Amino acid sequence: MENDYFSHLSSEEKHILKDKGTEAPFSGEYNDFFEAGIFVCRACENPLYESNSKFNSGCGWPSFDEGMKGSIKKNKDLSGGRIRTEICCKKCDGHLGHVFEGEQITAKNTRHCVNSLSIKFIAHNNLEVATFGGGCFWHVGKTFRETKGVCLASVGYMGGNTLNPTYHDICKGNTNHAEVVHLYFNSEIISYSDLLKVFWSNHNPTTLNQQGLDVGTQYRSVIFYQNNTQKEVAETSLFEQKEKWKKEIVTQITSAEKFYRAEEYHQNYLNKNNLGSCGL
Repeated sequence: MENDYFSHLSSEEKHILKDKGTEAPFSGEYNDFFEAGIFVCRACENPLYESNSKFNSGCGWPSFDEGMKGSIKKNKDLSGGRIRTEICCKKCDGHLGHVFEGEQITAKNTRHCVNSLSIKFIAHNNLEVATFGGGCFWHVGKTFRETKGVCLASVGYMGGNTLNPTYHDICKGNTNHAEVVHLYFNSEIISYSDLLKVFWSNHNPTTLNQQGLDVGTQYRSVIFYQNNTQKEVAETSLFEQKEKWKKEIVTQITSAEKFYRAEEYHQNYLNKNNLGSCGL
């Protein structure tokens, strides 16, 4: 008797998972999707990928640099007149996509190229969101990524007046976006108040639009609050910080706006390039 893993799927999902098809590039719901949670097999709900392994490869399909331990199996694929490595769900044998190595996009040097229709996202429902700008986002991102309780940290742009800004746009200094780190954190492990302590201790909040040698509005000190509670905690924290600095604190506290994730080469930049810091 045929296993029932695929009977509940739509014809499009079954075409990929069972018949080893492929969705069109840039058409899947998870291609440009970066939230905190896990991705499971759409057929059998076997956990496959943690969200912090996902990256933007530019290929048009969701890309991951590592699967969850024991979740995926590999097969030699000789179709199409070329040799590739197919990846399948280890539990139900559903087709996910293919794996490629040696492209040097991430530190793991591996790309799992996966169809959106093969997977399903399940959000971590116990996480909160926070966004901070404290100068070069390479440094800020590394700081928070290494903070216990932070589950996912992405660098990018917020607070400007241009849609879909690029790093090139930001560097011109006329979009008004700040370089920020946008993170998901577990408040049972680290509180928002403690995240603010990390924020204050890792940059100079008294230099207007400047951190070290980096000068421009994109390097401003800013806290983007997600709700009124965060606003109140941030304002209290800023008041407490005034006694610790001889000069006036110029940090902005403002409501969060749309977050634009930065280009992939900026994500985890310092670790990718074996740099301890960016010179701040």
